[in-house]
Amino acid sequence: MHIRWVIVSAVTLLMALASCIQADDGLIPIQLPGGVIIQAEVANTMKKRAEGLMYRESLAKDRGMLFTFDQAQPWTFWMKNTKIPLDIIWMNEKKQIIHIARNVPICTRNDEGCPQYQPNDPAMYVLELGGGEAERLKLEKGSKLQFRVP
Repeated sequence: MHIRWVIVSAVTLLMALASCIQADDGLIPIQLPGGVIIQAEVANTMKKRAEGLMYRESLAKDRGMLFTFDQAQPWTFWMKNTKIPLDIIWMNEKKQIIHIARNVPICTRNDEGCPQYQPNDPAMYVLELGGGEAERLKLEKGSKLQFRVP
C-alpha cells in the first residue's frame, strides 16, 4: 500500500512539473479568455526580441510570439523585414491587455523609416499574432491571458 502511494505521488509530481516546463519545441501555451490556447515562441533575449517574427512567410492561427521583459515600459515595436501583417498585444504585469495594435501592415522600406507602435502605458509582455486574430478571438483591452513565463 505504501509503495502504491509513493508511485501515485511521484507521478502526480512529475505531471505538475511537466505542465510548468516549456515544451521541447520551445512553445508555451497561452490561454485566452474564451479558452482558446495559442502556442507561442518566447522572445526573452535581446537577439530574439530584435528578430521577432521577421522574415516569416506565414503564421498559423494557433501560433504567436510572446515577448517578455524584466521591467514594465511602453515597449516600441516596428514591422521592418516582417512579411506578414500582425496584431501586437501589450499586457501589464498581471497579463491583462492594455493596448492592441490591430492588423499592423508590413513595411517594405529598406531604411529605418518603418512606423513604430507602442502603448501609452507600461507593459511587461507583448504577444504578436497574425493580423486579424485579435478580432477573431475577441481580444479586447482589459482581457486577461494566462501563461507561465519560462
